[in-house]
Amino acid sequence: MQDLGVQLWQWLFAGTIQNSFAQSQGIAMGQNKPLRLRLEIRDPNFIFLPWEIMQPQSGQQAISLKEQILFSRTTSDVDPLLPQRLGLNLKILVVLGAAGAEVLDLEAEAVTLSRVWQQPKQAQVIANRLVPAVPAQVDTLTQPTPQELIQAIDNGGYNIFFYAGHGMPAADGGFLFLREEAALNGTELAQVLVRNQVTLAVFNACWLAFPAQIGNQAMPRSSLAEVLIHHGVPAVLGMRDAIADHEALSFIQNFAQALAVRMPIDQAVAVARQHLLTLYKFNQPAWTLPILYMHPEFNGELIRSIEEGITELPGYTSLPEGGPSKAYLRDLGGTNQIWYLQGGVTRVGRRPENDLIIQERWVSQHHAEILCREDLSRYPTYLLRDFSRYGTLIYSAQGWQKVHHQEIELKSGMKIKFGSSHGQSLEFVIDEVYK
Repeated sequence: MQDLGVQLWQWLFAGTIQNSFAQSQGIAMGQNKPLRLRLEIRDPNFIFLPWEIMQPQSGQQAISLKEQILFSRTTSDVDPLLPQRLGLNLKILVVLGAAGAEVLDLEAEAVTLSRVWQQPKQAQVIANRLVPAVPAQVDTLTQPTPQELIQAIDNGGYNIFFYAGHGMPAADGGFLFLREEAALNGTELAQVLVRNQVTLAVFNACWLAFPAQIGNQAMPRSSLAEVLIHHGVPAVLGMRDAIADHEALSFIQNFAQALAVRMPIDQAVAVARQHLLTLYKFNQPAWTLPILYMHPEFNGELIRSIEEGITELPGYTSLPEGGPSKAYLRDLGGTNQIWYLQGGVTRVGRRPENDLIIQERWVSQHHAEILCREDLSRYPTYLLRDFSRYGTLIYSAQGWQKVHHQEIELKSGMKIKFGSSHGQSLEFVIDEVYK
């Protein structure tokens, strides 16, 4: 597999293409941004090749595993991309089509898929920002009629469409076999998804990228993925070949977690692919199977960006210069990240001029201050002063209490939530040496 990956790289990245790629990498690195690399395969006979395994040389990382080079496939034969509706959460429609199984088995599969998509997600620290996970809502349809499917998409406000079931390559994107003698072709599905601004279509199927055949000749731009992208679906994800159920569920679980912390879709695919590699190792095909197609105008964003809706904290991981800090805030969401308070006044709020920026929607622009008061004793006093619209929740031995336009002394071990009980939970801690 490694030799094939190197050969594909050497064949594709030759001459001026290699020079342009190197220059683009340098520009992206200088801007501290990932570089998006999108491959358009115009000859349908080349679609079946595993371009995701390309690597410059043996021992180096495959291109689809990199988070600084976000790889996807694309097509330039597209309708313009409509303005996208960015969500505040994951809203997923899971559809199980005809699979040659009993209804009971399909219902069990629906429960499993729903649980994987909907399971609680963990906050993560990304680029020194504490990113709370957004919730997920999952609805399921088992062997719907085309009319039932269209009605569900029209009324659901979904940003993710997930299909598991049989299909067949053919002209116009092939067919999804929803139930016996009831199918929907790719063009019809595309029109429904675009009309309802569904951002991502996911197919747990290996026929997604297969072009239609006329005799022994493959038809260009006839695969379901290309038809959906052509009509304006921003992103389409599927499999290059058959994948085991446990491998698919593992991929979906990690993909959903990455999306929940607002990663772009192509970065989330890379993260989930890395997880498959860790579990099933390099020479097993599992990590090579996911195929992502993206519209050439799409930036990968599914959930509102960092500036619009997440918690952003200064990511100090060591003591500041000028002496040891006496207190800090600790994340209780599973990361154990620590942010030191540097004495004087620490301003908390949504706006960038604050010292501690929390951009959750219930946090005020200038929400609160944490003051450190030194006196003649050796013990400093820490006070929280609230200026906010919705108040600050403090948890101590007496339980939760709301501080609203008040001042309260902070004790080591107190828990704090700014603005809402749904906010990020932080713990205030005073270093032992000062207690």
